[in-house]
Amino acid sequence: MLRIDCPFCGLRDETEFVYGGDASRKRPDLQETSQDVWNDHVFLRDNPKGPHLEYWFHQHGCRSWLKVQRDVATHEITDVRFADKEKGQG
Repeated sequence: MLRIDCPFCGLRDETEFVYGGDASRKRPDLQETSQDVWNDHVFLRDNPKGPHLEYWFHQHGCRSWLKVQRDVATHEITDVRFADKEKGQG
């Protein structure tokens, strides 16, 4: 089981969280109308080995979105921060 160190709540079991997907992907511009661009964004994914940036939602805690740096091969978590801090919010 993963143990995620929430910046607000402290160390918690992964059962309190919901995986939110790849946090390193950039969404295409909303004005983009090409089906190929949106198809690639939705369906084509890398399968990385090693450190990976992910979104996790603390559903049974502070209800915050977090960005978690996790090694997908070893499951070692090296960084956890609020997801909205990079946008200058919160």
